[in-house]
Amino acid sequence: LHYVAGLTAKQQRDIALNLNFDMVGSPNYVRFVYDGDGSDTPVAGPNGSGRIEQVFLDYFASQGLPTEPTAQDGRSDYVAFTNVGIPAGGLFTGAEGIKTAEEAAIYGGTAGVAYDSCYHQACDTITNVSTKAVDEMSDAAAHATLTFAMTTSSVSGTARASSVATGAGPHGAA
Repeated sequence: LHYVAGLTAKQQRDIALNLNFDMVGSPNYVRFVYDGDGSDTPVAGPNGSGRIEQVFLDYFASQGLPTEPTAQDGRSDYVAFTNVGIPAGGLFTGAEGIKTAEEAAIYGGTAGVAYDSCYHQACDTITNVSTKAVDEMSDAAAHATLTFAMTTSSVSGTARASSVATGAGPHGAA
């Protein structure tokens, strides 16, 4: 909150999007993707957030990995960005919520147990991490980061892309 609150309106407009990767190694994990367009949860993110969601959904589909939607309900650092209209999206593997039997059937793990039973507790150490979850989620995070590093036009509404994305030089000439 402090960072975004300290930005001028112009500086806020200069931020194309926020990618949120908080809690991506929960030991009893589910692959949650923030529901940017509000199609599966009661809250949508700012315009462009649905496109961020779709980049993650397309990536996981290409890997044959199922996902579940999670609401942009203000639980994480992205909220400061969405509060000022900056599109946001990201990944989450669960916290104190309880894994359902349906989720356990899809993702493995244990139904009736928290996604991360050590969430915000002393036992939340490096030994309380699913390396499989971190591997899957970090690949998706890298994919989205590279996608939006090449062009933010799908979230900003412009048709411009970086010179790297288009193969053009710094002034648009190929």
